[in-house]
Amino acid sequence: MVVSRVRQLLAPRVSYERLQDGRDPEERDEDDIHDGVAASTVLAEPPFSWLEYAIFLWMGVSMLWAWNMFLAATPYFQRRFASDPWVLSHFQSSILSVSTVTNLACVLVLAKLQQNASYPRRIVLSLLLNIVIFTLLACSTVLFHGASVGVYFTFLLVMVFGASLATGMNQNGIFAYVTGFGRGEYTQAIMAGQGVAGVLPCIVQILSVLAVPERKEATDANAESEEDMQYQSSKSAFAYFATATGVSGIALFAFLHLVRRQHALRHIRSKSIASEDPNEEITSSASSSSSSSSAQPKKSIPLWTLFRKLRWLALALFVCFTITMIFPVYTAAIRSVRDTDSSSPTDIPRMFQPAIFIPLAFLLWNVGDLLGRIILLVPSLSLTHRPRALFFLSLSRVLFIPLYTMCNVRGRGAVVDSDLFYLFIVQFLFGATNGYIGGSCMVGAGEWVDVEEREASGAFMGLMLVGGLTAGSLASFAVAV
Repeated sequence: MVVSRVRQLLAPRVSYERLQDGRDPEERDEDDIHDGVAASTVLAEPPFSWLEYAIFLWMGVSMLWAWNMFLAATPYFQRRFASDPWVLSHFQSSILSVSTVTNLACVLVLAKLQQNASYPRRIVLSLLLNIVIFTLLACSTVLFHGASVGVYFTFLLVMVFGASLATGMNQNGIFAYVTGFGRGEYTQAIMAGQGVAGVLPCIVQILSVLAVPERKEATDANAESEEDMQYQSSKSAFAYFATATGVSGIALFAFLHLVRRQHALRHIRSKSIASEDPNEEITSSASSSSSSSSAQPKKSIPLWTLFRKLRWLALALFVCFTITMIFPVYTAAIRSVRDTDSSSPTDIPRMFQPAIFIPLAFLLWNVGDLLGRIILLVPSLSLTHRPRALFFLSLSRVLFIPLYTMCNVRGRGAVVDSDLFYLFIVQFLFGATNGYIGGSCMVGAGEWVDVEEREASGAFMGLMLVGGLTAGSLASFAVAV
């Protein structure tokens, strides 16, 4: 059955024709959103489904699992590259740059290829590619121990390239596909899923390290200590990458079920409409905007047209993620205040050793990011109707950079001698602002465009998100840590 579903999704599909409302996008008043999107609210709101919400939530999890995997696996990569100072110092920025540049190029090309686009096909291909990449990474922790630093570094960047290509296809496809449903809750589900994708890998990484006991029977303490660390990091990394394979596999089956469900609902509604009064066709089709839109021919909508309508939200999203990309570089370099150059590793509690402390820091950031996305479910806390405010709030996040420099970067000592300051004031709040602003921009995009532009607007905002990640990753090379 799965094979037949994949073949059906990969088959060419017809495009659908844009509806014409005769309106100039420049006539839209930014401060009067409800009046300015009349075309988006003419149709009745489609029914909400918790099953569909849950599937989109898991799709969000799978979308960013790869990116968060490479970040949370930092301690493992540090041990693999310990013998090469240059690679050790630059592998994090290299991963970020390859990831985001590839992602941006993929999303940009796909955003231009709107006509005859099959978004489900892109999503399925991306998930299949992720399964292959994660499986190879898991095998590398067992089979490639003897590989040189240069060979493994090249292999890692190739895997990053493949995973980023898959992520770009997934982002373009899923944001376009979900926007066609006409329910902001589903877009919020994807954004929340992305937050979960940051939390779960960190938890898996911490538990996998703790699950491997420290071996105490060494005769040569220093040699055995190093052997223990290699043993622990390899075993935990294998479990981590294998889990990622499972996440993509579950997402693939869930999405195939969602598409099959939509096909069945479309068939039932088309039969129902045929037997009812023709005047009721608009109302009936409105109850399933995603189904009806996917069955109509599509034309390409210029990116500039979308930017003019979404300029403040798009710029806020771009700036937000540009600034966000400084945190992985600092998080990989900041140690606990108990772990300085003068400290003996055996005197540091295990929780404050880099193998756990670094994933813990990523975990706190991602917990804040997830909470920032979840609170968007409370309408009174939303700023989607104030895009300018979101833009200036996004700019203000640059103030977190000096806060990072006040922490224990590479064991040189901290201005604020407190792990709580670093974990909760810096990491948690920086993540929370990212989740709130990024989620608000993505959820609000559908409110500012016409119905026939929803799919294209979702893909366009995905492009701006990836553009911000790319700009931030390239700028991360200039961050001296």
